[in-house]
Amino acid sequence: MSLLASSFGPDSLAIAANLPNRTEAIKLAGELLHRSGRVTTEYVFSMIDAVEEFGPYIVIAPGIALAHGKPDEGVIETGLSLTVIREPLAFGHGQNDPVALVFGLAAKDHSSHLGLMAELAEFLSDQPKVNSLIDAKDLTHLRALLR
Repeated sequence: MSLLASSFGPDSLAIAANLPNRTEAIKLAGELLHRSGRVTTEYVFSMIDAVEEFGPYIVIAPGIALAHGKPDEGVIETGLSLTVIREPLAFGHGQNDPVALVFGLAAKDHSSHLGLMAELAEFLSDQPKVNSLIDAKDLTHLRALLR
């Protein structure tokens, strides 16, 4: 199993018909990390606070956000979550809005997740793979696509 596939714990994936705003999307990504045992609830608030303080820098590519907080604020284990939003949301990024995929990242420190980020970047550079995530029928299909 690849590093990317193993980074998604149980209960770390969601498909949402719609969400009211970016804060709720980030909160859901964080709650998925919490449910999968990767972070404490403190970390979820850290993720939201980061965007409130620094703006939509987490929107890393067209339609894709990578929400995260500080490594020292409640990370139990490095991992990822993914929320697919059926009705993409504006996050406030001039070039890459609206967002349909919100990855949540829990990083134990500033360097141990770099290999994982490299695998994620390679995966996300393939537009057909990105489209397949957006169009996933259900959570079983979504998990299979990430393997």
